[in-house]
Amino acid sequence: MTHDDYRRALQSAVREYEDLGAKRRAIDRRLAELAQTIGTLSTLLGYTPTVPLGLTDAIRLVMRGAGLPMTPLEVRDRLRSMGFDVAKYTNELAAVHTILKRLNDAGELRFIPRTDGKHQYAASRAPLPIVVSKDIVQAMHDNAAEGEAIRAPVRPPKRSSRRPAQRSKENRR
Repeated sequence: MTHDDYRRALQSAVREYEDLGAKRRAIDRRLAELAQTIGTLSTLLGYTPTVPLGLTDAIRLVMRGAGLPMTPLEVRDRLRSMGFDVAKYTNELAAVHTILKRLNDAGELRFIPRTDGKHQYAASRAPLPIVVSKDIVQAMHDNAAEGEAIRAPVRPPKRSSRRPAQRSKENRR
């Protein structure tokens, strides 16, 4: 195979990889929607889930299926509508806030501050993989080394740790 053949094969593989990533995100979104639908319909029919869903996983499910930023109040309401029992928590909204903050800290959600005080959270997008050529990797490495050198602390010149010799009484006069 020639160099051009390898390049075409690489481009084809990258294109397929990106297409599969987009399909995976669409499938994940649809699975979240279906899980909410199943939960809601099960509640309407009076079925009890065989595998109880914890608050964190339920919030993950809501946020993945939302498709748009949501306030903690909207998340709580969506949990109720899909049949999740939030009433078992003493302060259900505080529990939702806590989980949203933890998911944000973990990088699963993004915090969106708003001036009206109704802050929102949105699901983080999966990272989009890219292929980086050898020369770009080398430039990134060089820039990182340069950045480390720039941030290196400037050290004052070392002082001698020895005490100056004491002068004898004769030399003091």
